[in-house]
Amino acid sequence: MKTLLLTGSNGFLGRNILPLLKKDYNVLTVDINNADINSDLSVEIPDIKTPANIVLHTAGKAHSIPKTEKEKQVFFDINYQGTINLCKALENNGLPKSFIFISTVAVYGLDFGKNITEEYPLLGNTPYALSKIQAEKHLTDWCKKHNVELSILRPSLIAGPNPPGNLGDMIKGIKSGRYLSIAGGKAQKSILMIQDIANLIPLLEGKNGIYNICDNEQPSFRQLEKSIAKQLDKKALCNIPYWLAKPIACIGDLFGKKAPINSLKLKKITESLTFSNEKAKKELGWKPLSVLDNFKIN
Repeated sequence: MKTLLLTGSNGFLGRNILPLLKKDYNVLTVDINNADINSDLSVEIPDIKTPANIVLHTAGKAHSIPKTEKEKQVFFDINYQGTINLCKALENNGLPKSFIFISTVAVYGLDFGKNITEEYPLLGNTPYALSKIQAEKHLTDWCKKHNVELSILRPSLIAGPNPPGNLGDMIKGIKSGRYLSIAGGKAQKSILMIQDIANLIPLLEGKNGIYNICDNEQPSFRQLEKSIAKQLDKKALCNIPYWLAKPIACIGDLFGKKAPINSLKLKKITESLTFSNEKAKKELGWKPLSVLDNFKIN
């Protein structure tokens, strides 16, 4: 059985795919604590004594908006410097054959658009996006230098049990009865079932490439709202028409990013942002799971 080194094993992604990975691999985990190798990649080079055939680098920081320069730097410490320190550890203790990096569609810097492909320029300018772009560049050069196969996965919003981020906020809002559906929830968003990342790993062995990953359906806000409400046994969601939401958003503009809704947030909610998964399906033979059929909130 091949050995797979998994970083970020206690994070949302890592802890959910770990049981699935153990079915096919001898998994060696790296995280700040409660791992086979306890190490904070952002500040130290981990002592990896067992060579791995595959490295799956999921450790990273996301799902927060930095308010200070110090908070911005944390993204670069974890996402970029952490990647550098991991590579140094691999140089010291045995290079893998394959390196799989979990990046993000945030590198494109888009709030709106449809079927965005991997050819789109990397225009992301948030600390999260920039730190991931830098990590991608470092790994591209490092893997080329050391003859390591590199696959970069750029997942969309990830669906799984108790998810963080925007999907988690939607669940909390619907559960509390404070969620408002806007303009019929027609906008579509790309989403990925979390277990699909584990399903992709065997397909990536021996491959070099960059892949957007999401399901085929590109569900609408309304479809997601209905799925979550049904699971929570919530009967109906309050819907605000666009004509009413617009003046509320304009008032929110006076308060900036702190407002519950402003014109930018309204635009994000009412316009679609979807990504193409055709490259991954064609080159890897991947068949993504349906989010609407498989997403369970707990």
